[in-house]
Amino acid sequence: MFLTTGIATAVVGPFLGLFLSTAVEASPVQATFFLVTASLSGVAMSWAIGRISDRRPMRRTLLIIAALAGCAGAGLTAFIRDYWVLLALTATATAIAGSLFPQSFAYARQALQRDDPSRAAMGISMLRTVFSIAWVGGPALAAFLLEAGDFRYVYGTASILYLVAALVAVRWLPEMEAPAAPRDGETHSARPPRVVYPILVGFALMQTSMVLGVQAMPLFASTELGGSVGDAGLVLGLCAALEIPLMLGFGWLSTRLPIRRIILVGAACGVLYQALAWSATSVWMLAAAQVPNAILIAAVSGLGISYFQDMMPRYPGRATTMFTNTFPIAQILAAPLFGLAQEFGFRLAYGLNLGLSALGLLLLLIFRPPASNSGQPAEPAPQTAVDQA
Repeated sequence: MFLTTGIATAVVGPFLGLFLSTAVEASPVQATFFLVTASLSGVAMSWAIGRISDRRPMRRTLLIIAALAGCAGAGLTAFIRDYWVLLALTATATAIAGSLFPQSFAYARQALQRDDPSRAAMGISMLRTVFSIAWVGGPALAAFLLEAGDFRYVYGTASILYLVAALVAVRWLPEMEAPAAPRDGETHSARPPRVVYPILVGFALMQTSMVLGVQAMPLFASTELGGSVGDAGLVLGLCAALEIPLMLGFGWLSTRLPIRRIILVGAACGVLYQALAWSATSVWMLAAAQVPNAILIAAVSGLGISYFQDMMPRYPGRATTMFTNTFPIAQILAAPLFGLAQEFGFRLAYGLNLGLSALGLLLLLIFRPPASNSGQPAEPAPQTAVDQA
């Protein structure tokens, strides 16, 4: 299910802008509005579904509904070219399908927690790696489909993959109990710990630096480092190749070290990477800097889900959604910063990223999550005023 939904998003996502400008013939303003609407509606729908999913034993049902919504949305998009109809589809069916990512991880968390809590983070990291693998092959598959036909082939393939995901859920996934159901004589607050919010901001800042760095990479390499767009593609491919074994390695390491410690190392590597990229004078220096960049992405993306799930062990759906929503929020925040870089030079993008990642690391250092009952190795540390808050 992770593989099929990962490929379904990977064949569509990288070419959405091209689809809007060529097949739909949307203006720049319309395309911008469409992309912002897609991000905001996805955040809102995933958050609403995440809250519902933790209250009743219905996560499998929600997975099936989301997969069928993706099947319908992609299937209709394969043939519809009216801008406003497509916008309505994006804000409804496609937004519902977007909840597949957090809800799949929430379902996996419950299954792993039931079998071996100490290895839950490792299992989540391995499943996250499946999405990375899907994104290695998905864009290439989409390019092949575009050369063989047109966007009907791309969205038709995505629709079939969503349908396969729904059938897998119907056939092989049992329903899970509601994780937030109170036990006998137990009461608890439905609100997440307040310390979650500054940690969430820290992750959003780190994600913004990653998004802006990828957006600026081709233009930075070609306009300021004397390289080409092809060189930028090779650099990004090198980073993706490094991410996959690092994610698996960090997943294994999470059974022996606290997740927070690994994430802090990754965040520190993110600050180092942005500093190296900002000061780079050649493409090979940028390529060498992909080692700390891959460590950042593997730690933050691979273990960030488990980190939030550990903070809210009774609400895996809401916790996972809070983390995954940092990416579309980062896309929105990165847009005006990219505009500044276009105006004042693309090296500025990495200077801005250096500030964002440093602030994100500072927030993650200052704010420590509450003690977890997830079975993860505890990190011994004295209590501070921030911890008590």
